[in-house]
Amino acid sequence: MLYTGQLNEFIRLAEIDATNCDLLKEKITDGLTVIWALNELKIKVDGSQHTFPIHSVLFLTEYHNVEVLSVNSARLIRFNRAFYCIADHDSEVGCKGILFFGASQFPKIAIPDAELEKFEILWKMFAIEMESKDDLQNDMLQMMLKRLLILSTRIYKEQTELTTFGKKQLDIVREYNYLVESNFKTKHQVADYAEMLNKSPKTLSNLFKKYNEKSPLQIIQNRIILEARRLLRYSDKSIKEIAYVIGYEDIQSFSRFFKKMEGVSPSEFKKTV
Repeated sequence: MLYTGQLNEFIRLAEIDATNCDLLKEKITDGLTVIWALNELKIKVDGSQHTFPIHSVLFLTEYHNVEVLSVNSARLIRFNRAFYCIADHDSEVGCKGILFFGASQFPKIAIPDAELEKFEILWKMFAIEMESKDDLQNDMLQMMLKRLLILSTRIYKEQTELTTFGKKQLDIVREYNYLVESNFKTKHQVADYAEMLNKSPKTLSNLFKKYNEKSPLQIIQNRIILEARRLLRYSDKSIKEIAYVIGYEDIQSFSRFFKKMEGVSPSEFKKTV
């Protein structure tokens, strides 16, 4: 089921099995993807293998590279920024920097048994609206998507203990993650993001220490190394070109950073993929 609008709006709903699983690898410009596993799902994301149990829900951006290993039954929702921009509508759904654009994290939830009926009903309503052909279809589909993102965000917060944060603290964490995702190729220091947030690096460090084990600097470095691995694995760029793309003026500095993070040089890594 596919909806496209006059202003390049795009949203797709699909029931996925072994016959059409290539849809999981589809890329669209400014695209965001929700995958709901109805049975065990095995995929590679950016070269790393993952196995997801029944009723896992994954949240991916256009930058994730997906390889399907085994899929029996899943549901797919994919939409673009023209249809619904989560950054512009963050006050409505609050998932920016959590479900999507969370720097190096790979967001996922497990639908609790008590919430499963809500997701099932929402999927049925979503499918019904995809078949509608009136002037309100776009608005109704957006409403269904917002409901899904709100439900998922609530569950994610509970399952990652983010409910212990006050709104202001959580907003700082989310905005930091989003800023890193948007600027990691040019800004490599915590102080850069602290300035954009009008906070001190120490304040951010203390906040993230409470949030999880990754420091603000580790989040930046993990996002840089993720991009480096993606480019080494999936592009035909030279190591020098890759270094430049992610903000290193010389290949030596990039190579030292990569080896420190990965234990092998970029050239050695490239030979293994």
